[in-house]
Amino acid sequence: MAEVKRTPIEPVEAYVLVVEDNMRNFVLIARLLAHMGVQRCEWKTSGWQVAQFADTLPRVDLILMDIHLPYEDGYQALQKVRASPRLRNTLIVAVTADASEEQMRRARAAGFDGFLGKPIDPDRFPDQIRRILNGEGVWEYM
Repeated sequence: MAEVKRTPIEPVEAYVLVVEDNMRNFVLIARLLAHMGVQRCEWKTSGWQVAQFADTLPRVDLILMDIHLPYEDGYQALQKVRASPRLRNTLIVAVTADASEEQMRRARAAGFDGFLGKPIDPDRFPDQIRRILNGEGVWEYM
């Protein structure tokens, strides 16, 4: 897939969708995003119908997608989002506890725009998100 030229997005302007089935992980991510200035953060608990849900939002700049989700995993949800003409260029970053070099390679090959391993590091996460919103590929599993 050809690299898409992206306009940097300020956190305060960003629309973020977090796809995460663990409430504690979502709360941590949402709090860290809010602390960065992100004011629009939506939550979906499974990969099922992520594309349909995202399509109802006014805009989606970034999707933080867990890989191991109920009903449809992150890879299946990624394919459906990429198939949507409106959402195909949305930044989608895998966020997973299954963090290894092998999983990171698989995520890159599948078409994710980045990879963040869990547990989320609260000290590094804001910088990682800023870099992603600036169009930089962030591929970090540790």
